Amino acid sequence: MTTELVSAYTEDGSALNEETIRRAGRVLREGGLVAFPTETVYGLGGDALNPASSKKIYAAKGRPSDNPLIVHIAELEALSAIVKKIPEAALALAEQFWPGPLTMIFEKSDLVPMETTGGLSTVAVRMPDHPAALRLIREAGGYIAAPSANRSGRPSPTLASHVYEDLAGNIEMILDGGHATIGLESTILDLSVEKPVILRPGYITKEEIFGVPGMEEDRVPAGLHKMSDKEDFHPKAPGMKYRHYAPKGDMTVLCGPMQRVAEALSELSRAASARGETVGILCSKETAERAGLSEAVLFSPASREDPAGIAAGLFEGLRRMDEASCTVIFAEGFPEEGVFIAVMNRLKKAAGGNIIHI
Repeated sequence: MTTELVSAYTEDGSALNEETIRRAGRVLREGGLVAFPTETVYGLGGDALNPASSKKIYAAKGRPSDNPLIVHIAELEALSAIVKKIPEAALALAEQFWPGPLTMIFEKSDLVPMETTGGLSTVAVRMPDHPAALRLIREAGGYIAAPSANRSGRPSPTLASHVYEDLAGNIEMILDGGHATIGLESTILDLSVEKPVILRPGYITKEEIFGVPGMEEDRVPAGLHKMSDKEDFHPKAPGMKYRHYAPKGDMTVLCGPMQRVAEALSELSRAASARGETVGILCSKETAERAGLSEAVLFSPASREDPAGIAAGLFEGLRRMDEASCTVIFAEGFPEEGVFIAVMNRLKKAAGGNIIHI
């Protein structure tokens, strides 16, 4: 299969390329797969109501079929057809955060096939905040199932080139919409249970959710931020069972005071280089300046004072480590608060839980 890589915008970048998006919508309606940009990461889209399309998504990604897909919609009115009940809190959350990086889980209606939900009776739904994504959803019929557009287990794609690297030859089309602005997958909130629970942290924080009527803190538990590899564990949301975001090199996350982490990064990188390893470092600009990491492949996406910037560059940094053939990777850990909770969630999974507290 030849994968077509095309811009979602006109040549001068001033508007959406309507003809291209119409063609992409037709591919989806006919059962094909199209990768497309969102504000979080690139998604691998198929017709959410077509069981065969969902099976193609799993096959293209090499994704276990019990790992549920997220259904993307472009209109709030579309929600009622695919869920059994919309809680009042969901409407308040949608008013506050949709379009945006929040996924909500509901009891599904019979319209949504089990192939899309990973065999579950619940469905995860979000409305992306990206003009090309919203236009594509409407062209495709209103419902696109879309996990991240990468090979399963690899760092999520924030550029169309990342998608092409992982999926070229396995999908029909990639819509290039530039760099994903947020760079982390959506927050996932389960509303299908008596007490809503955060199943995956994201750009929308727990504190922001608390501020929505009906979602006061005593109603939202701390969140289930862990993986399980047990055969009988059936994940209710992406990222809960299998290793994710992993670079090819052995990765370790160092947590502690910035100065001590900087010293440890310098010492560990020199020792690994002396052993003949190709060393990669992923850290903030301040830590890089303190560590003096001249012998390592360095990626510093932003300042520690800019959690959104750290988040936006995280997956690109992990892919840079692979491009440089790094065999050993050390990453700086951050205080688990605000957006950094989501950053640390991804770093821990990328490192397979290999954490050192300094």
